[in-house]
Amino acid sequence: MTPEERPDTRTVSQVGEFGLIRRVTEHRNQPSSTLLGPGDDAAVLTAPDGRVVATTDVLVQDVHFRLDWSGPRHVGRKAVAVNLSDIAAMGAVPTGLLVGLGCSGEVTAEFVDELAAGMWEEARRAGTALIGGDMVTSNQLTVSVTALGDLRGGKPVTREGARQGDVVALAGGLGWSAAGLAVLARGFRSPLSVVGAHRVPQPPYEAGPAAAVAGATSMIDISDGLLADMAHVADASGVSVDIRTDQLEVPQRLLEVASALGADPGDWVLNGGEDQALVATFPGDRELPDGWRPIGRVRQGRGVTVDGVEHTERAGWQHWRH
Repeated sequence: MTPEERPDTRTVSQVGEFGLIRRVTEHRNQPSSTLLGPGDDAAVLTAPDGRVVATTDVLVQDVHFRLDWSGPRHVGRKAVAVNLSDIAAMGAVPTGLLVGLGCSGEVTAEFVDELAAGMWEEARRAGTALIGGDMVTSNQLTVSVTALGDLRGGKPVTREGARQGDVVALAGGLGWSAAGLAVLARGFRSPLSVVGAHRVPQPPYEAGPAAAVAGATSMIDISDGLLADMAHVADASGVSVDIRTDQLEVPQRLLEVASALGADPGDWVLNGGEDQALVATFPGDRELPDGWRPIGRVRQGRGVTVDGVEHTERAGWQHWRH
């Protein structure tokens, strides 16, 4: 084995802060919107729209991910995906990512390399890049990502625009991450299709801007569960959202996993979080863009119903409640 092929076992304290920054930023490509990338006091981006969409998520070890279930590359991809899905849910395209990393000095530099590789990989999938950030000493592994986006001259699609008669439509899959979590919690590591969905969500990034162009009246990404997140739309818009189970696809793989575990796949689809799918409402006479399929209707009233039956319990994840 040549010296170049030997694994780097040095810790981040041995490599040092600035050496670590160089490792994760050197020889990386930036999009044309980045005028000044990593290496200075701050990054500089173009903002041709004159407005900037911004969002932040913080991922904490053993709250948002477990290292016995996910590798560092998975964690890096997930940290980016959960932020960029918020950008897409506003109808915007991503323009840059700022990353904050907190870890102990005993973490290996190779671990951080893999974490960063996952971030860059997911950023490329969405057409953007890491443009800056910070690294600090912390006893708890924490990854904070701030995502920036551009509306390209359009209006932001918020949660408060749904109107009576609108069609509720979905882009992406539901229930996959919850199924993966259930499998991992039982001590299994397969099937990889569901375990992988929990480790790394697959937001339909292009579907958000497409929905905005098609006239979506409201939009949200599904991070806490379909019913919980649609309750936010219903509350913000002052309407009732009715989800139709006969329009919700339950993939065969989820049926098989649920049967093996004695679980309810319908509950995964309605209440499972972290799929980062997008749900939007469209005027009833509007043709849905590619990749979107109807799953319900907006009606007069308040709250969320399932097949016309009132849904009062706020299912889904909430911090400090669990």
